[in-house]
Amino acid sequence: MTAATQAPARGQRVIAPPVTGQELVLVAVIAVVWVLLALFTPAFLTPESIQPLLVRLAPIGVMAVGMTFIIITAGIDISVAANLMVCAVVTAKLLTTGLAFLPALLVALLLGALLGAVNGVLIAYGRVPAIIITFGTANVFQFVGLRIFNSQTVNNIPPTFAFFGQGPAGRTLGVPHSFVIMVLIVAAGWWYLRHFAGGRHLFAIGGDPRAAALAGVDVRRRTFLVYTLTGLLVGLAACFTLAGGTSNLDQNVGRGQELAVIAAVVIGGTSILGGRGSVLGSVLGALLVQTVSSGVTQLNWPSQLSAFFVGVFIIIAVGADQLRERRRRGR
Repeated sequence: MTAATQAPARGQRVIAPPVTGQELVLVAVIAVVWVLLALFTPAFLTPESIQPLLVRLAPIGVMAVGMTFIIITAGIDISVAANLMVCAVVTAKLLTTGLAFLPALLVALLLGALLGAVNGVLIAYGRVPAIIITFGTANVFQFVGLRIFNSQTVNNIPPTFAFFGQGPAGRTLGVPHSFVIMVLIVAAGWWYLRHFAGGRHLFAIGGDPRAAALAGVDVRRRTFLVYTLTGLLVGLAACFTLAGGTSNLDQNVGRGQELAVIAAVVIGGTSILGGRGSVLGSVLGALLVQTVSSGVTQLNWPSQLSAFFVGVFIIIAVGADQLRERRRRGR
C-alpha cells in the first residue's frame, strides 16, 4: 500500500480540501455566465454595473452563511424574510428619529438575534420540526412587521447607513463596504466549520443527532445557537438593505428573500438532508443567483426568467447531491 492510499494514523484528523469540486464547478459556471453577459451587454462589466451587483449580493450572502449552518444541521429557516422585514422597519423608524449609526446597527443586530432565538428555542427545546416552526414564525413575524408599518411606507429615512450603501461613502477603492464585510463573515464561517470543534459538531448533528449526542455534543445548545446566529446575520442584512435602497421603505421589503437564500445554499452544494455543506459554496451560489437576476434585467428579458433559471440550477444541484450520496452509500 502506498503512502497516498494509507489510512490516516489513529487520532489524526482528516481535513477536507479547502475548495470542493462543486465550488470549482460554480466558479466555472459563473465565469461562463459573466463572459456571455459581457459579450451581449458590454455594460455588464463596468463599475456602474458590478458595484450595485456586489451591494445586492451582500445581504443574501451574509444570510446564506447562517442558513448554511442551519441546513448542515438538517434544519431550515423560512422565516428569514419576515425577520428581515421586522428588523428593517423597526430600524428605519428609529433612524427617522435621528438615531445614530452604531445604536441603530446594534438594535438591528439584537432584534434579529432575538427573533432567531425564538426559532432556536422552539426547535431545539420544543423538539418541533424546523420547517413547521419557521413557517409559523414567518407568519407571526410578518404580522408584526405589517403592524409596525401600519399600512404606510417609512419615508425620509436619513442616509445613516451610507457606509453600507451604493454611493461614494459606501465604497473604498471602488469596492463596496457591505461586500467586504460579507467576505469577512464568509471567511470566518468557512474557518469555523473547517477548524473548530463546534463546526464539526454541526456536521455531526446533521449526519445523526442521536449519535452526536452520544458522542458528547450538546445538540440542543448548538441548534439554538445556529438559529440565533442566523437571526443576527439577518439583522445585519436588514441594515445593508436599508443602505442599498432609497430613502423610503415599503411593506414589500424582504419579500422572497428566504427563497433566494435557500436557493444560494442549495446551489452551493449544501445537502438539504444535512451533514454536508460549505459557506464558500453558498456565497458562490448567491453570486450566481444575483448574476442571473442582473443579467436578465440588463438583457431586457421577462423577469420571470430569473426564477426559471434559478429553479433549473436548484434542480441540477439537488440532483448532483443525490448522485453523490448514492455513490457514497454504494461504496
